[in-house]
Amino acid sequence: MRAAGYVPRWLIAPAVVGLLFLLVPLTALIVRVEWATLWSDISSDAALSALGLSLSTGAVATALCAIVGVPLAVLIARSPARIAAVLRALVTVPLVLPPMVGGVALLYLFGRNGWFGALGLPFSTPAVVLAQVFVALPFLVLAVEGALRSTGVEFERAAASLGASRATILRRITLPLAAPGIVAGVVLCFARAIGEFGATALFAGNRPGVTQTMPLAIYTAFNGAGVSQGTAVALSLLLLVTAVAVLLLVRGWRPGVGR
Repeated sequence: MRAAGYVPRWLIAPAVVGLLFLLVPLTALIVRVEWATLWSDISSDAALSALGLSLSTGAVATALCAIVGVPLAVLIARSPARIAAVLRALVTVPLVLPPMVGGVALLYLFGRNGWFGALGLPFSTPAVVLAQVFVALPFLVLAVEGALRSTGVEFERAAASLGASRATILRRITLPLAAPGIVAGVVLCFARAIGEFGATALFAGNRPGVTQTMPLAIYTAFNGAGVSQGTAVALSLLLLVTAVAVLLLVRGWRPGVGR
């Protein structure tokens, strides 16, 4: 049986306070949901537009993150310790920066006077995708890199000693062993992408049907414009349910869970 450990009883009180600090605000949100009009709020034109844009751009951003993030994670996991530490720190930077800073950085990079201003990306749907990639990519990279480090290199060395090429080792050994981490990273990346607000607001704007995702629709509603506050609460509940579903899915793919 798994050991439960020995926790001092005096830790229980502050632990419960911390748990309540996280759960009570969410409970207050659920209580404010107008259940009689929930379906109509979620299915309104403005809500469906924001929902559809969030899901579509989030899916594209997640695909882009997977294309570049998995190779980056492999590079970090298989690099010497010092190089890996530097690369890991660079990948972590967007996690500790306020999302607004990311939006400003993207605006100065792709804005009219930026390095790639000729592309005309700001305040367009592709700008939403770029903002989501910037904030969500670290989640995928760190999840996959952690999974790769935990698998070790023994099987890869054995395959190399038998004459397998590097591409074959990557395809037949490295990636399959890291599959749970890859799935967890993709799911977390998608969840972060559809919940992105700050960088999107600055870099992509808040145009209904073009750049107004669910978080922006919620913000707009509580500032007296766009969808109603009932719809805003309903969309907030929808995001909450999505987050819980994501956590359950990630937990199901974690090695060793349930044993």
